[in-house]
Amino acid sequence: MVDRVMATPAALALIDSLRAEHGPALFFYQSGGCCDNSSPNCYLDGELTLGAQDIRLGEIGGVPFYISAAQYEYWQHTQLIIDAVPGQGGTFSLECGSGQCFITRSRLFTDEETADLRSG
Repeated sequence: MVDRVMATPAALALIDSLRAEHGPALFFYQSGGCCDNSSPNCYLDGELTLGAQDIRLGEIGGVPFYISAAQYEYWQHTQLIIDAVPGQGGTFSLECGSGQCFITRSRLFTDEETADLRSG
């Protein structure tokens, strides 16, 4: 079965670095835009309150990954690929100031993958 969200080796290395610095209680939330742009943000548990309309897409590097139901409606046909690149980013995410930032890349699911997701 295909994952709805996955991470590149660079993102996994940055997650490991954040876990070493801040501890294991982390989670991701895919931002929908506005003041925190459209980035995957990494938080410590308790820094952001998840609501009933938030959907858990899966895990990356052992860290839960969430998205709002409204955002999911737009992106449900895509696999989110979380990457880390050099830069400062402009988010509220834990990696700010580290010289790296998380970004979201995506690709459309194939017809076969979509059928697999529906049956699972």
